[in-house]
Amino acid sequence: MSSAKPSLSYRDAGVDIDAGDALVDRIKPLAKRTMRPEVLGGIGGFGALFELSKKFREPVLVSGTDGVGTKLKLAFQLNKHDTVGQDLVAMSVNDILVQGAEPLFFLDYFACGKLDVDTAAAVVGGIARGCELSGCALIGGETAEMPGMYPDGEYDLAGFAVGAVEKSEIIDGSRIVPGDVVLGLASSGAHSNGYSLIRKIIERANPDLDADFHGRPFRDVVLEPTRLYVKSMLGLMRAIPGVVKGMAHITGGGLLENVPRILADNLTARLDASSWTLPPLFQWLKQEGNVADQEMYRVFNCGVGMVVIVSAEQADAAVANLEAAGETVYRLGRIEARAEGVAQTTVA
Repeated sequence: MSSAKPSLSYRDAGVDIDAGDALVDRIKPLAKRTMRPEVLGGIGGFGALFELSKKFREPVLVSGTDGVGTKLKLAFQLNKHDTVGQDLVAMSVNDILVQGAEPLFFLDYFACGKLDVDTAAAVVGGIARGCELSGCALIGGETAEMPGMYPDGEYDLAGFAVGAVEKSEIIDGSRIVPGDVVLGLASSGAHSNGYSLIRKIIERANPDLDADFHGRPFRDVVLEPTRLYVKSMLGLMRAIPGVVKGMAHITGGGLLENVPRILADNLTARLDASSWTLPPLFQWLKQEGNVADQEMYRVFNCGVGMVVIVSAEQADAAVANLEAAGETVYRLGRIEARAEGVAQTTVA
């Protein structure tokens, strides 16, 4: 007569429910710091409740979703997990901002093979910080422990943001005309784009990642989190209604492919490469990777994380307002009528 089969638990299969519960306990105070008055309830329910503010007369909801991409591979390599959460938030909230939306709430999805509570808490801490910096409530999320799906020590991140804008104040680029001024807001680094190429260049150059790089360790420079433009841009739009005719978040596709997304077919943005200085990280990437100029502009933000288009008459006021809010602002160029065969954005 055969012996009884041993009793199996979820932990035997690789899923630690207790670790998941411990993570939720660590997350709750982080999320609490991001709360807005419109949030009903807290972390832990099956769904997140958010009451739309009465300050909107004709609210239009704007949503965006994204991940962090292969920048995560560097975070794994360098065992640094406290900044990629801000990248996750920024990729979505900066996107919905360009249509004039105020980010309202954010949800994240963290997936791993085996849950390490300290690592996950560091990641969510970065998410909470990104939400605080953008005035956005971290209203919920999902942690998925899936044995066999991911290599040890690795995880994936996704998230989405929901914002709102008055219907009459949606920014869609339709008011842009020749003669308008193209402003650029400085980026904090490579943000979350081009990291497959960055990792390839690092592999080739094999730098000392702990060495000083213009006053900071190279590892901190290359993992610097994405800058959030929400508060400064919302402040400008409230201070000078109608001043912003168009915005472009410079993400995958760089300057050359993102600016055209807000331009009519008969317009082109002519940007002057001498109007700003390529930051040291991008100079290093260009040199060590022998990357051509136009490839740099097509892959990376090259030091410009957000493009803002305003009228020539209001450019000075816009620059002054943004600089007072802590932004570094470049006058990149102008909008012109587009001749046949001319690209919609040129950098020269």
